[in-house]
Amino acid sequence: MNTLLWVLAGVLVYSAAVTALATRGYLPDAVRVQGPLTTIHTTYGRRFLGWLATPRRLWRAWSNLGVGIALVVMAGMFLFLVQGALGTIRNPTPSVANEPSNFLIVPGVNDFLPLAVAPEIVAGLLVALVVHEGGHGLLCRVEDIDIDSLGLVLLTLIPVGAFVEPDEESQRAADRGARTRMFAAGVTNNFAVTILAFGLLFGPVIGSITAAPGVAVAGIYPGTAADDSALAAGDRITAVNGQSVDDTDELEAALDAAEGASVTLELDGGETTTTLDRRVVVIGSVRGNPANLSVDPDEEAIEVTAVNGTAVQTEAEFERAAARHELARLTTSEGERVVPLGAYLARIAPGSPLAAASDDALANGSAVVTRVGGQRVVDSEALRETLDGYSPGDTVAVRAYADGSFRNYTVTLAGSGGGNDGGGGAEDSAGGDDSRATGAATLGPTTRGTSGVVVGDISTLGLVYVALILPLAGSVGLLQYNFAGFYGDVAGFYDVTGPLAAFGETPVFLAANLLFWTAWINLQLGMFNCIPGYPLDGGRILRMVAEGVVSRLPVGDRHRLVRTITTSVGLVMLAALLVLMFGPRLLT
Repeated sequence: MNTLLWVLAGVLVYSAAVTALATRGYLPDAVRVQGPLTTIHTTYGRRFLGWLATPRRLWRAWSNLGVGIALVVMAGMFLFLVQGALGTIRNPTPSVANEPSNFLIVPGVNDFLPLAVAPEIVAGLLVALVVHEGGHGLLCRVEDIDIDSLGLVLLTLIPVGAFVEPDEESQRAADRGARTRMFAAGVTNNFAVTILAFGLLFGPVIGSITAAPGVAVAGIYPGTAADDSALAAGDRITAVNGQSVDDTDELEAALDAAEGASVTLELDGGETTTTLDRRVVVIGSVRGNPANLSVDPDEEAIEVTAVNGTAVQTEAEFERAAARHELARLTTSEGERVVPLGAYLARIAPGSPLAAASDDALANGSAVVTRVGGQRVVDSEALRETLDGYSPGDTVAVRAYADGSFRNYTVTLAGSGGGNDGGGGAEDSAGGDDSRATGAATLGPTTRGTSGVVVGDISTLGLVYVALILPLAGSVGLLQYNFAGFYGDVAGFYDVTGPLAAFGETPVFLAANLLFWTAWINLQLGMFNCIPGYPLDGGRILRMVAEGVVSRLPVGDRHRLVRTITTSVGLVMLAALLVLMFGPRLLT
């Protein structure tokens, strides 16, 4: 039974037990149960909100700004969800990101929210809920709307929401502008907390966190020589055969320069060493690759031992042998394969340099490119580097193996050199030096991460974008793993320096995690509530806007028209969400 089924079973047991207690009158009146949802009601806090609402002009101005922001985000969310749903219908590709369980903010159930940082995630969620519903309550007092109760919503024992329950009669008596400001106040506060948390995170906190020397090992390919050595996830490779390395480029250069199949790796600044007996293995495969090799993580790794009879033990030896032969016989642990050695085009991305190719073999991504402009291409990386030397509109000669023979093409390049999306060739899909360990990302300013991500040279919006997708970085291809904070093995990849070093690593890493998840969850909650569908704030604001517009139209039944508009938009949003959540699996 998987984790999600255990969670569902627990929810059912909890719901039955709490419902039985409520039915028998064992729960206090302030606690109300509706299936797995429990709401706790209180009147405490109303007097504090009344005191806080004293500068009414300030709060009205703040909320008017929030209304404008909410309207823009609402339009953006509508377009985003509709386009996402249409894209899913056209190309329903299942992935970890659109697993139904990953739409829940539940650590341990959501693949991107590990249990190790559950306290930070729950703290961020509580902050988001308090400031959101506190905004509603504050504007209720500013606009003289009475509050019946305030409280917290629990999904079993997990806080998933908060609420301010306005008096219905008092709310109806308020004008349309007052109600709109009240509905927009929650998302406005969430966005404000996001800006504040990101400001602190990318200011003093991340400014004190730097990458530790060496190349961080985030994972090991199973069945490789690295897997057989003492190398493990969480280690840092600091030297190869006594030569220090600080990033992946230096690591690769040191490995290429190392003579022989065995190399000595220094780990964690010399604390330990391990000997690596290198060999060429297949670490990934593309469907339909010319070698007809398929990688199964549960089976023995596929080893490549020779190219046209020339023994190869390292990736550098493989590349040198491949450069001499456009068509070669590979000796592998799965038998011999005669294959073209080049960049296998699994698909051509729109806007990439080869997107304008007219020949079906190139355009449909079923060829192996071996030369571009007369220059030898041995893998997809070499293809990208070669195309980077050209400009859109340049005409270039391309030699490729397609349909059983070599062909020469003349291609007018489109897009940008770096946009090519070639798949793995013989080197990529049928070979790889297992001593190349995966790297870890670096958030430190002006510090080049071991993954090659440069943070100090991009804009503030760029920093925010990177931070927002870090929990999903492995799924979207930004990194080779998902980054959920400075914890566990990841914390060992970083040092704390500067003024904050006096506090020690643990408090600084904790502060970074709290700020990261507080900002991330507040932004997600604010954007989600801007979806123009009832009962979300976006749906309520949409109703206010629709009423304002319809009131100026010469129509008879204005209430019916408003209801038609809001219901139609809400149903579209619900359908889009369902398609995004379940479409990739139902439509494939």
